[in-house]
Amino acid sequence: MKRYEGLFILNTAGKEEGVKEIVDKITAEINRLGGRVETVQKMDRRPFTRVTKKTHTAGFYVNLVIDIREEAIAQLRRTFSLNEEIFRVMFSIAPPAKPVVEGAPAAV
Repeated sequence: MKRYEGLFILNTAGKEEGVKEIVDKITAEINRLGGRVETVQKMDRRPFTRVTKKTHTAGFYVNLVIDIREEAIAQLRRTFSLNEEIFRVMFSIAPPAKPVVEGAPAAV
């Protein structure tokens, strides 16, 4: 299993409460393929730099760190490309997790 970062741009169509449901669907698909979601970072709604459709000028950005088999990434890309709730998805190899040292002062 490899550690990946997935950046998702979601189409919430003006409803911020729909983000949790979409993230739950993404997590369920990753789990179905034998992966594990380590962290979820919701980054807020941001305007697009280049607008391709006048009806969609912004998207909700979500970053996930996942552990999954390398072969499953292509299947995730294919599955998410068919989902209308997801504008874009990009996967990259995540840096290794930093080990937690007992008794060390917390970073500020």
